[in-house]
Amino acid sequence: MDSEWLTPKEAGVKWGIKTRRVQALCLKGQINGAVRIDRFWLIPKNTPKPIDSRTKIKKQLHSQVNEIDTVKDNNKPRLISLFSGCGGLDLGFEKAGFERVWANDFDSDAQAVYTRNLGKIDGRDILSVDEDDIPEGDILTAGFPCQPFSNAGNRKGVHDSRGMLYKECLRIIESKMPKVIVFENVKGLLSTKYIDGRNLVDVINEDLSTIGGVGYNVVHKLLNAADYGVPQNRQRVFFVGIKKDLKINFVFPEKQIKNNLTIRNVLEMPKDLPNQIDWGLSPQALEMIEYIPEGGSWKDIPYEQLAPRFQRIRDDMKKYRSPNFYRRFSRDEINGTITASAQPENCGIIHPTENRRYTIREIARIQTFPDDFLFIDDTPKNITAMYKVIGNAVPVILAQNIASSIMEQVFKGEQAC
Repeated sequence: MDSEWLTPKEAGVKWGIKTRRVQALCLKGQINGAVRIDRFWLIPKNTPKPIDSRTKIKKQLHSQVNEIDTVKDNNKPRLISLFSGCGGLDLGFEKAGFERVWANDFDSDAQAVYTRNLGKIDGRDILSVDEDDIPEGDILTAGFPCQPFSNAGNRKGVHDSRGMLYKECLRIIESKMPKVIVFENVKGLLSTKYIDGRNLVDVINEDLSTIGGVGYNVVHKLLNAADYGVPQNRQRVFFVGIKKDLKINFVFPEKQIKNNLTIRNVLEMPKDLPNQIDWGLSPQALEMIEYIPEGGSWKDIPYEQLAPRFQRIRDDMKKYRSPNFYRRFSRDEINGTITASAQPENCGIIHPTENRRYTIREIARIQTFPDDFLFIDDTPKNITAMYKVIGNAVPVILAQNIASSIMEQVFKGEQAC
């Protein structure tokens, strides 16, 4: 994947000038084609070295992305992508033969990465997007916010305003009535109650079964990404609905043999790959992980070396449900879930043999992003942001497996016509 965009740091290296100078020229409007997404600047790859001349400042990408090019390959099913993140789900579907006609995400960090690698994305809040702004599509995917349902969060579920954003998906589905819909979310959604006491899973199934007067045949299943070629034990629930008039019931793909999924395979990479930079740990975390052997956790740290709050937890493990903080997976294990927070307390983010977090490229590999998928690591703030967008993503290969099954079961006959 050859990105059409450069960061100011990369452009500065190419032109032989400092990053700050490039950023200043962007602000002055002296770099043709440069676009801005929040704090990020992106520069077209083939832009010549700027000269000191007055040009109009380009409009920010937020105002440019609303007009998405919908001229696509007629032989490919058209994909509408909601809550697209940095593009893991979309890239998997594109690899399986789908053609994206519209994508949307409100997060500026995700927008910047998506734009750099996949193309235009509508950056508006989905609440402000009119149905008529979205082109027609054959399939709609949505990874609506998972934080309200996450076991790592407060589990407010539908009582958190973000937990009701799936209703926005229903609004758009009812307008477009694509042949197929795909929802993805965390395991915690399965045990979440709706505001009237029903299981949220049942509510989603019921809503989709009658929507638009046609409805969908909906199946849902909890999948472990490691069963589908991803070097990570990551459980996520998927809903797949197919319009009832197509008379197809979706069958999830069979589990695969777990070959070459250990961390050892992830860490073996060329030294010249981009984004091999890590987010530094706090002094307290650095002190603690020195005592954790490969394959160990915080339970290996001597009691006297623990911070007071960890000592309190160690004193009453049953009360705190025996947490397994600071997990350092062995090179011969499959890694645990990479989370958006990338904190040692919440996920296996510590390198097996080095006292640091995994680099951006290492977690990208654990999430099965290809090595030519580029992230933005030119400032400390951007480095932290990349851990968030990668942790929130759907693993590309998992998405591709599901997309390939949908293509085979629903669209293969159409493509042959």
